[in-house]
Amino acid sequence: MDAVVTVAVRLVNTLTAGEAHGRPYAPPQGAALLAAVSAALRIDPRGRPRVSAREAAELSKVAQALRAVFVSFASGDVDAAAWQVNTMLAETGARPQLDRHDGEPWHVHFHGAEESLAEGYAAGCATGLAIVLGSEARDRLGVCTAPRCDRVYVDTSRNGTRRFCSTSCQNRVKAAAFRARSVNQVNQR
Repeated sequence: MDAVVTVAVRLVNTLTAGEAHGRPYAPPQGAALLAAVSAALRIDPRGRPRVSAREAAELSKVAQALRAVFVSFASGDVDAAAWQVNTMLAETGARPQLDRHDGEPWHVHFHGAEESLAEGYAAGCATGLAIVLGSEARDRLGVCTAPRCDRVYVDTSRNGTRRFCSTSCQNRVKAAAFRARSVNQVNQR
């Protein structure tokens, strides 16, 4: 499940507008969008036909729905997060299936009823988030707490205390705190 939840994070952070690392973030458009979606899905363009414009647009909508799960959970509204995941599961008709590909052993994939690229990823990501939300690992979902950043993450650290989407945001917050302490020390003299 960690793989599809990681894909959910990459889709949200790549395809939804907001703020990232202290700056406004706008999702890529046009050809850059197609490349960004391929990168988020870790699709090697040499191994599969490129992502189509229609698929990229559908995955952008999926990313908006996935963002709602992270935002609801981070704000303490677990019921809204669960409702959103259940809606996605119902809309995609997510169903488990054993698959084997690329020389790997049999493993579980979750497919949608129509089996389009976007629906397949939506079904898998929704199922992964459902499993996380329904387990003790639910506290591992988050939205960056750094000022001017709303990127999402899954905390895979050993102690489960992650608060930032990246070391870049963590360093920005630590540097700002250091500067504030230095200014306070100077003002107290």
